[in-house]
Amino acid sequence: MSDIANMSRQERINAYWKENNRLIAILLIIWFSVAYIPPLFVNQLNQIVIAGFPLGYYFGSQFSLVVFVILIFYYAYAMNKLDAKYHLKDRDK
Repeated sequence: MSDIANMSRQERINAYWKENNRLIAILLIIWFSVAYIPPLFVNQLNQIVIAGFPLGYYFGSQFSLVVFVILIFYYAYAMNKLDAKYHLKDRDK
């Protein structure tokens, strides 16, 4: 990839959106995996009990929510880095 400082504004915007879409796709794959794969194995997971609750319960009520919040914070962090990389930070700040 060419040096970002030498790119035109339109080239920077195109490269920015390409990386943004890639990041979104990766995070959506993680989201989908956490939301839809564990329920497929709920019978096997429920055979394991932690603190009186089946493991399937933890995956549905605790683990998935924690992962979703982590994904939100990671997306915000990654987008701040991406904005800085392509010199597209808000001008109002």
